[in-house]
Formats: sequence, structure tokens, C-alpha cells
Amino acid sequence: MELDPRTTAVIAVHCQGDIVGPTGAFADFFHQQVTEHHIVERVAAITEAVRDAGGTVVYTRVAWKPDHSDLHVNSPLLGIVAQTGCLKEGSELAEIVEPLAPRTADIVVTHQRIGAFTGTDLDTILHDRNLTTLVFAGVATNASVEGTARVASDLGYRVVIAADACSAATPEAHAASIDSLALLGEIATVDEIRTALTTAVTRTPA
Repeated sequence: MELDPRTTAVIAVHCQGDIVGPTGAFADFFHQQVTEHHIVERVAAITEAVRDAGGTVVYTRVAWKPDHSDLHVNSPLLGIVAQTGCLKEGSELAEIVEPLAPRTADIVVTHQRIGAFTGTDLDTILHDRNLTTLVFAGVATNASVEGTARVASDLGYRVVIAADACSAATPEAHAASIDSLALLGEIATVDEIRTALTTAVTRTPA
């Protein structure tokens, strides 16, 4: 694998307390797999590697107004949001978890649909920075990770999935999603991505 940090961004998907945390609204769905597979630690490893190489870190987070007046429930997943009253803008559990807290130079994109491109300026942000390779990590593999990665592929981006830095509600759901994403992008590990970034920095002329 070869990665050019100058044109590479990691897209860290929904690393929010309500989604990956132990007390969040979606803890019963996702927290066991997040914990068993060390997802927060692995996302941190990728974001640090990208920063160190001079690449770009983008966080996508989903949040709605405190009264959920901008929540359009047209799927069971969004129905859970409405039923639990979670992911409200301004609440602590709607924020990125502390171990992954965005740095000053990082980009944070907030959206209200499953995929992060819908209703946001994410595509413009990436194009303005000449970012053409997107490395995806986060939760859930078969929902917002896959949904955003599919649109990225359609928009012409090179898509890389950090498979061991993503998880879903079950190992089976994760594996099925990775199988599907393998038709749209490259499947890699955290170590492979870090090695590619380190190699690129070493080869870049001073």
C-alpha cells in the first residue's frame, strides 16, 4: 500500500459517547464490539499516524437540535434516536470521546443523516484541500462507515477501509460489510496504514 499524506485524510466516523461509549444510548448495540476490538485505541493510532505524517484528520459526528426538530425519522436506526432522545447538540454524549478529542487543525463535520456527505459541505472541504484518498475508521461498519464510504467512492475518491479500526453490533455484520466494501475500496489494517504513511514521509524529499 502507498499513501501520500498530502492528499490523504482519515475519516473517523461517529466516535461519540452515545455511540461508542459505555453509557451511551447505543451502548447495548455497539459497546461490546468497540471494547473487544479496541476500536477507540485503533482509531487513535490512525489519527496520530496521519497527523504525524502531515495528513488530515476529519471527524464526522451526528447530532440534532435539543428538541430534535431537525430529526427526520425514516429508518429504524433514526427511530432509536427519537425514542431514546440521544445525540442532542450540546450534550456531553454527543461529543467525540475524550481519547479522540479533535485537535485544533482537525476538521469536524456534523450531519443529520446516516452518511456524512448528505446535507453537509464535506465534499467541498475535501476538494478545497486537494484530499483524494479517504481512510475510514469508526462505528458502525455496516451503517455510517459503509454509507459514507459508498458515497465517497461514487464521488471519485480513493477509499481505504481500516477494517480492524471499525466495528458493528456483531462480528457477522462487520464482516459482511467489509466484504461489500472490498468491491468499492481497499481493505487494510491499522499497521499497514501506519507503515504506508511512515514510508511516505521517509521518501519525501526534505
